[in-house]
Amino acid sequence: MSRTPPHLCLLGDANSVHVQRWAREMLARGWRVSVVTVRPQPIEGVAQIVLRPVARSSDWLWRVGEARRALAQLRPDIVHAHYVTSYGYLAARAGVQPLVMTAWGSDLLVTPRQSAWMRWLTAWSLRRARLITGDSQDLLAAAQALAPDVPTQLVHWGVDLQRFAPVPWDHKPAFDAVSLRSWEPNYRIDTIVCALALVRAQHPAAHLHLLGGGGQEPALRQLVADLQLQDSVQFHGRLDDAGMANVLAAAKLSISVPQSDATSVSVLESMACGLAVIGSDLPANCAWLQPDALVPAGDVTALAARWSALLHDSALAAHWGAQNAERIVRTGGRREQMDAMDATYQRLLTEGQA
Repeated sequence: MSRTPPHLCLLGDANSVHVQRWAREMLARGWRVSVVTVRPQPIEGVAQIVLRPVARSSDWLWRVGEARRALAQLRPDIVHAHYVTSYGYLAARAGVQPLVMTAWGSDLLVTPRQSAWMRWLTAWSLRRARLITGDSQDLLAAAQALAPDVPTQLVHWGVDLQRFAPVPWDHKPAFDAVSLRSWEPNYRIDTIVCALALVRAQHPAAHLHLLGGGGQEPALRQLVADLQLQDSVQFHGRLDDAGMANVLAAAKLSISVPQSDATSVSVLESMACGLAVIGSDLPANCAWLQPDALVPAGDVTALAARWSALLHDSALAAHWGAQNAERIVRTGGRREQMDAMDATYQRLLTEGQA
């Protein structure tokens, strides 16, 4: 008689590539996977229950009953909520166990600092979890400060090393730069565009590829026009993994300078492809990038100076890229991270049956 596979229910945005990857990885490890979401998108092999859309942060307060009914219908063995201050809150209110929460960054590094109420509510939600995971030490420290009695585990999203791999440096046609971050205020794409204007004063052939898409697209296109950079900036928008890998294969530099962030998958993917990476001097980036690769968030002049220095010294950029690729092979693969999470799920199931 065959054993029924254990059932994992993810609460998260089904249209997020990260939730999609997590679901597929657990399907591949023998789990039955379902998703409860307010932002649906089909994931093959994964059942979904869709809650009413959320337009404002306060709307999450009015989705508790729907989430509770969805979980009662699905009856999963483990519930895993992605993003503490939205889906984590819903899962906490539903009272399901064992409950895992994954913090994504701003939910612990930004939102609890907005008000005493949000700090209290975030802490209340975290304390209902059996385990909290995050992809950087500063994120786990924030979780421990809010819920000191809940165990934490460092788990990052990891890189698909079959898809994201280095291309020989000399095979790249030019010293193009790429940004993979969303076109939203936190990610400071405007800083990158303004830095490019300074870089082009010394390097007229400098070129920037913008991937990601987002709500700031009209403003960014206007900024590019105002700075007369239309021939130097290519807006790609959101691309799938294959599309991103193709752009990364042609680039030598990746730039990620958000105001706030945990470990960025796009930084890890850029590293895996052997690119030099410039990042903002956040704790998560300090754990992955060379000290000389870090610049203050929002500092156009510092970013332009570091960018220009790498254009002047392609050998240094190639050296950084080789170091980055080697680091990801050692510690950044997705398979190892998801194997560890699978083992954690199995442990939680065993503990629950004891």
